Amino acid sequence: MGDVVRLPERREQPPSRPRRSAGPAPSPAPTGVPTEMEPLWRESVGRELREERLAAGKRLVDVAAGAGVSPQYLSEVERGLKDPSSELLAAIAGALGLSVVEIATRVVSTPARPRTPTGPQSPVCLAA
Repeated sequence: MGDVVRLPERREQPPSRPRRSAGPAPSPAPTGVPTEMEPLWRESVGRELREERLAAGKRLVDVAAGAGVSPQYLSEVERGLKDPSSELLAAIAGALGLSVVEIATRVVSTPARPRTPTGPQSPVCLAA
């Protein structure tokens, strides 16, 4: 088949503020306990798109039709499961009355919501 290539692990998110006490440093998390990690770009973009759509009171199917994508694809983008190309991101943002620059600016100016190493936490169950 082929060789297995090990991808580098994503780095942990830096602490939000420095410690002020002169006490001992905290011990690392025990093995098996999830640590907070910075979100992926696609997760942050999806969150911003969903928040804008909901704030505008638009339905998923209406924005998808305006962008020329399927509602399923738009849903996956909003949930951070798909990483849209720049052309599709421009189409989705345009359907929301935004530009790609506005979406990118919002993503970088919004504080990141940490995630666990197992992925975004949501009430979605997947069947095997």
